[in-house]
Amino acid sequence: MGSISNECGTLVVTGASRGIGAAIAKLASERGFSVAVNFLTGETEARAIAEQITAAGGRACAIQADVAREEDVVRLFETAERELGPIKALVNNAAITGGFARVDSVSARTLTQVMAVNVTGAILCAREAVRRMSTRHGGTGGVIVNISSRAAKTGSAGEWVHYAASKGAIDSFTIGLAREVATEGIRVNAVAPGLIDTGLHAANGAPDRLERLAATIPMHRPGTPLEVAEGALWLLSPAASYTTAAILEIGGGR
Repeated sequence: MGSISNECGTLVVTGASRGIGAAIAKLASERGFSVAVNFLTGETEARAIAEQITAAGGRACAIQADVAREEDVVRLFETAERELGPIKALVNNAAITGGFARVDSVSARTLTQVMAVNVTGAILCAREAVRRMSTRHGGTGGVIVNISSRAAKTGSAGEWVHYAASKGAIDSFTIGLAREVATEGIRVNAVAPGLIDTGLHAANGAPDRLERLAATIPMHRPGTPLEVAEGALWLLSPAASYTTAAILEIGGGR
């Protein structure tokens, strides 16, 4: 098998051991990135993805880090840079739902965990990326793509309003950071997936959720991780050179 040209620099993908993150990591390698495959608990899966990438001629490494912990985030970026070279891109994908719960039954512990991973973690990772990519800090530019959700707009009433609220924060963060670093060589955008066929639904105790909600999607089917990855890779590419502060909805019209 021929080698992949890793000319795009290093991309850090958080939460990349499965689902959308894994699809982005693998597609990014095919498009020329060296990939830091971040994981928290899915070590076997993350290392398998990194091995698949290297077997195909790309460059990758799996790095364990909890994005909700500042010291782990710093170590993640230092390790990725040391192992793979200058960081040119970040995909903030790591997230948890906190499980299904109405607002009148959600716990403070769940709220704290969801916001720590989904919001604080994304901001800390972006901070480390900006410190390395911004021309203000001596960098040569780069790209950040945040993984949001259509839940930020639909609200996910009766299921996980707390999760939807965390993704609403990601939308606001995307717009604000994009405008903050627009003259520093960094583009910041978000992808907002709708109902995607991943293991997330079963993991939260609703294996029939996609089938049950398919009729609410104008296209009458859930999306695939690869379809979301294609959107993310477009935003990471030079083809999106005049796109920043955008939230790309990939939800089949829902």
